[in-house]
Amino acid sequence: MEFRFEVLKTDPTGARLGRLTTPHGVIDTPAFMPVGTQGTVKGLTQQALGELGVQILLGNTYHLYLRPGHERIRRLGGLHRFMSWPGAILTDSGGFQVFSLADLRKVTDDGVIFRSHLDGSEHSLTPEKSIEIQQALGSDIAMVLDECIEYPADHERAAAAVKRTTAWARRCRDYARAPFSSEQSNTEASTNPGQVLFAIVQGGTHADLRRESARQLVDLDFPGYAVGGLAVGEPHALSCEMAAAASAELPADRPRYVMGVAFPEHLSDYVASGIDMMDCVLPTRAARHACIYTSEGRVLIKNARYAEDQKPLDASCSCSVCRRYTRAYLRHLFATGELTAAILATHHNVHFYLDLMRQIREAIGFGNLVKFSSDVKARYAAGPA
Repeated sequence: MEFRFEVLKTDPTGARLGRLTTPHGVIDTPAFMPVGTQGTVKGLTQQALGELGVQILLGNTYHLYLRPGHERIRRLGGLHRFMSWPGAILTDSGGFQVFSLADLRKVTDDGVIFRSHLDGSEHSLTPEKSIEIQQALGSDIAMVLDECIEYPADHERAAAAVKRTTAWARRCRDYARAPFSSEQSNTEASTNPGQVLFAIVQGGTHADLRRESARQLVDLDFPGYAVGGLAVGEPHALSCEMAAAASAELPADRPRYVMGVAFPEHLSDYVASGIDMMDCVLPTRAARHACIYTSEGRVLIKNARYAEDQKPLDASCSCSVCRRYTRAYLRHLFATGELTAAILATHHNVHFYLDLMRQIREAIGFGNLVKFSSDVKARYAAGPA
């Protein structure tokens, strides 16, 4: 299957119901992508992901480059074969992870020099190197290397990052199009010849820079576009404003992806901003810390009130965990430090997020996303229980 994106219906808010076709399957959008940082979604097997209906997941370029190494994954047939995952994969560029290293990195116009968080060894990540790694991984969607900046950042700092991000996007695009070497074609170099490249809009919390960044990247003509550098400390309303500013400048016939955002009550806000794809570690990370997302809000399952609670985690949930286990049992597993606790909680949380996206798609289909969003926010307004 070749890469293709179709908008099937639009909600009065501007939200889009769509379908994204990749070499490894079709994704219904708006879509939430579970994060498989190191070739695995923590707490879930690939069989479980398939049973949950996951259509696309995210892999991490930075971590897979350091361990086990992209060349090893290339020799083993690419990331799909290596992790035995038949569905679609999106890989990030490594830019955000390098940004988070802070004192262990140095950014120049050429790229980034950083020290591994594992052993302190020095590495260089250029736009070309990022694409080389992602070609070896063979993801369906690769991301350009961008400069993600801190919040708050003044206009001058953000403008410089926009300029560098555009220059790096051009270099990523040119490298992806060029032959791998004099002996090999680019197709032979990549473990997925159908791989496409998405650009990343930057600009901090300055709407004019977000619009300018989007316009510059559209001129470079990418198959899809992401909005990066959000969820780094700015208020949610400002994050949505930046997503909307960027989306307004992006082509209607290309998918739009906001990176690293996903509180349940916020998902529909980004969708209403014209966003088609989102990812976040939140559902899996929260699960490991005994925070359960339900249709009635957050449940902190280690609380004593659940010690004899024989109800399921969520009476409205159809997942296998809610059909079989009680809150009392889940609390017991967490209290005793059993590995099963995180596994079951993760299974439920991922199911919850995927089902929430299904309901959002349904609301768009009926043209009532505003009411649906309002209902979800009301349920979460009381805070965790």
